[in-house]
Amino acid sequence: MLVTLQRIVETVNKSPDFNLALKAMVSQVREALETDSCSVFLADDESQQFVMAASDGLSTHKNEPLRVDFGEGIISLAAQREEPLNIADASQHPANKKITQTNESEYRGLLAAPIIHRRRVLGIIVVHQSQARSFTREEEAFVVTLAAQLSVVIAHASAKGLLANENSPWIHSLQGLPGSPGVAIGDAFVARPEVSLKEVSPQRTDRPQHEVRKFRQAVARTRADLKKLSERMLGQVPDDTLAIFDVYQGMLDAASLGNAVESMINEGWRAQTALKHVVEQFVDQFEALDDSYLRERATDVRDIGQRVLMHLQQRQRKPRQFPTDGILIAEEVTASMLAELPQDDIAGIISLNGSNNSHAAIMARSMGIPAVLGIDDIELHFFTEKKLIVDGYTGEIYINPPPQVREQYRHLAEEEEELKLIVAEHAHLPAETQDGQRVSLHLNLGLDVKQPHLANLNIDGIGLYRSEIPFMMRDQLPTEDEQVEMYKEVLDHFPDKPVVMRTLDVGGDKPLPYLPLKEDNPFLGWRGIRLTLDHPEIFLVQVRAMLRASIGRTNLRILLPMVTSISEVEEASRLIKQAYFEVAEEQGCAVGVNLIQPQLGVMIEVPAIIYQLSALANKVDFFSVGSNDLTQYLLAVDRNNRRVAHLYDAYHPAVLASLDDIARRCEELGKPVSVCGELAGDPGGALLLVAMGYRQLSMNSYNIDRVRWILRNVRSATLQVMLAKALQARHPEQIRKMIANKMESMGLGGFVRAGK
Repeated sequence: MLVTLQRIVETVNKSPDFNLALKAMVSQVREALETDSCSVFLADDESQQFVMAASDGLSTHKNEPLRVDFGEGIISLAAQREEPLNIADASQHPANKKITQTNESEYRGLLAAPIIHRRRVLGIIVVHQSQARSFTREEEAFVVTLAAQLSVVIAHASAKGLLANENSPWIHSLQGLPGSPGVAIGDAFVARPEVSLKEVSPQRTDRPQHEVRKFRQAVARTRADLKKLSERMLGQVPDDTLAIFDVYQGMLDAASLGNAVESMINEGWRAQTALKHVVEQFVDQFEALDDSYLRERATDVRDIGQRVLMHLQQRQRKPRQFPTDGILIAEEVTASMLAELPQDDIAGIISLNGSNNSHAAIMARSMGIPAVLGIDDIELHFFTEKKLIVDGYTGEIYINPPPQVREQYRHLAEEEEELKLIVAEHAHLPAETQDGQRVSLHLNLGLDVKQPHLANLNIDGIGLYRSEIPFMMRDQLPTEDEQVEMYKEVLDHFPDKPVVMRTLDVGGDKPLPYLPLKEDNPFLGWRGIRLTLDHPEIFLVQVRAMLRASIGRTNLRILLPMVTSISEVEEASRLIKQAYFEVAEEQGCAVGVNLIQPQLGVMIEVPAIIYQLSALANKVDFFSVGSNDLTQYLLAVDRNNRRVAHLYDAYHPAVLASLDDIARRCEELGKPVSVCGELAGDPGGALLLVAMGYRQLSMNSYNIDRVRWILRNVRSATLQVMLAKALQARHPEQIRKMIANKMESMGLGGFVRAGK
């Protein structure tokens, strides 16, 4: 039976046509079980019916697809109970419904097994026999196993639109992740890279100096390309977004990719081979990260590597005509790819890979281009010559939509533009509710800060500066002097505003190339404060650099990540004081005058620390909630694991209850507390956090003015009503629906869906 089962599954997987695959499958199952009929019914959620997709043995008189309403017949009973039904004589079963237009009356024995994917019933496999007998346990196990394996195939086929045909009432859509809000209608433009690092095969050289020269020439040409792209985007995107190209340039520096590539060339490898090896090492390193923002830097490194490779291979870009109102689609849409295309013609973006932290998503938001990312199991060629609608709010993509749907979205797009203008007009105003409750809006930073736009952004400070990126983009630890310059740059850009610098947050899930380690479960391993306390020489150098950078300034705050115990805070505090007095003595600073001892804070991201806030209160100056990791640890979900990522939800009642408890405890203790995770920049999340009592929210630059406008249009009493309902809810979807309905009633629906 196992060999037969494997053969059937292989037939389905290899078939070029899904409907033919189903027809072949039912025939093979009928033959394998020596039964009289095998059929597959698929769920049509729109019409609330099960539709017969293929059958061998069950025929219809009118030659039309057989449909069974949800809730009727044994088929629906198997779906409702989500378990197989093995019935000796179906004609006598109370749930049986006679279907007159078929030959079903010829059969007695029935076995129905639901096809379930991620808790959703996609269809039913039904096996009939004329004899009135129950199927054997082996036969039942065979069909149930086949249904489980078929579920993935059907889910993928549904995503690709293979279940629809010209007679189908379904409007075909794909579901991805919202990357940039807005709606777009246009023709698909599929983009593919000119070269691929994957295609480079390892080759040796006996002329390393020649290869080094070729590599340096390719890097120089890549730098020139990036400079042109940056100049082309000047004035079309804000300066903070334009700084992405400075980051690209930084990746080409000797301290980043350059030295590592040349070192490998000198070991006797060709430039292309060395480039492939080094870039893939960096990519693997970034893709293994827990922090979604840092993880997306893998795309940037790969993009830079392939640009250098193109010049090494002396390839020329082949210009293609981009359609007016085109939808750009690629495996990984990159910032440089966007810059190469005519800006006025890009209506929307679809990136099969990536998240809302990718540089493509950041650029899309700054350019006001709707984007959807992270489309599972769809190949690029599927989009060729398709008319598309991109909904950047819901993450939906409509394929060849009917005229009435296109007209509806055209109207929504016009309303979108009106709302953007309204938000921009109020960007200079303070963030406060209608009854005067002020909220401090802070910025999350992680890369180059040479961004004049940031100095003019109406923010109250930097809520989180990720200090680990310079460590990760090098082949050795940055020196103390190098770190001093980096931190000075950040502090000087915001001289009158607090800058919260998180100490080095690396480890098992964020490995440094020069400090390799492998762990079975890096998220629960040697990372954050655990690693730096085990390496005080690294911690002390970083803290000394921060303190030296703060001489003559008063805006430095230091934040400790991944804290689990009081002893960790005590030891870190001791080292910080040691560094403080060392720097004061070495630099000739007057203690407390031109060298201020910075405020010390702790990240609340490990649930254990929630129960130690009282003991910590007299040891730190402030708390900062890392809602992303806190959610992950509370729910025991690795959000990078596709099998369980759907369980990660910041609106989970347990997460909201914990956040509410933290806010109340911090108020009782008289300690400031902020939130610097993704929830702070989410419109609904920001409202709930303010209702809980959080008065400092830190987010990316795109969400600052949106959250400001929302807060200026609500009253504190309304927020308290929303919070009470959210804390009473049992499911995340109940909370989302409540928020959406409330925002609609307040005229703020345009922040949670398309339109105004």
